[in-house]
Amino acid sequence: MDPIHQFAVKPFVPFHLLGLNIGFTNASLFMLLVLAFVSIIMLLGTSQHSLVPGRLQSAAEMSYEFVASTVKMTAGTAGMKFFPLIFTIFMFVLACNLLGLLPFSFSITSQLVVTFALAMLVILVVLAVGFSRHGLHFLKLFVPSGVTIWLLPFIVLIEVISFLIRPVTLSVRLFANMLAGHITLKVMAGFVTALLGAGAALWLVAILPFAANVVLLGFELFVAVLQAYIFTILSCVYLNDAIHPGH
Repeated sequence: MDPIHQFAVKPFVPFHLLGLNIGFTNASLFMLLVLAFVSIIMLLGTSQHSLVPGRLQSAAEMSYEFVASTVKMTAGTAGMKFFPLIFTIFMFVLACNLLGLLPFSFSITSQLVVTFALAMLVILVVLAVGFSRHGLHFLKLFVPSGVTIWLLPFIVLIEVISFLIRPVTLSVRLFANMLAGHITLKVMAGFVTALLGAGAALWLVAILPFAANVVLLGFELFVAVLQAYIFTILSCVYLNDAIHPGH
């Protein structure tokens, strides 16, 4: 089994406009499923107001409190104006990561174009907020205070390069982690299938890669949540730069 084949984007309803392929694909389908999944959890969870919350209400309240505390911790109370954006990004990435681990599903966040689009959205919002709030003073972000004059050009150059590569590092980190995890799971599953198909004598041996795959799946669940958190908190840090560029 080819472990890369699972990432192929397959068109369900081909459609071309001005030379661009904008048809409905398996990636489009799973994005809609993620949207429906998150919407159902939040709508059903927030519709209940029990003193002893059920599972859906607990999931909705815990996710809200978790993202709200992350935004306040990194961007202050001023950052709460961007809570809807950050919460949407967190829930989307988390749901994509978790649903992508289900058998026969499609991992949306293993597509670089998706993670790069999310990263560019964050950076464009940072630029829009920074220049709209502070004008050209936003450029003070690239001029750290307390630096000697002869070192300043080099530091400014490093700060500008660091800012420009943010969408690359933000997107590649999430993409690479999810891609590597899915490939590893597929390879281990391939070992199990190959050993089971090799005859009854090797069935006991197949237990080893099967057990390893179970452990890897547990680890990938942890990575899925961790990567959603990292993407979210870095987005908050970048937004804090736009809100408080002199800090």
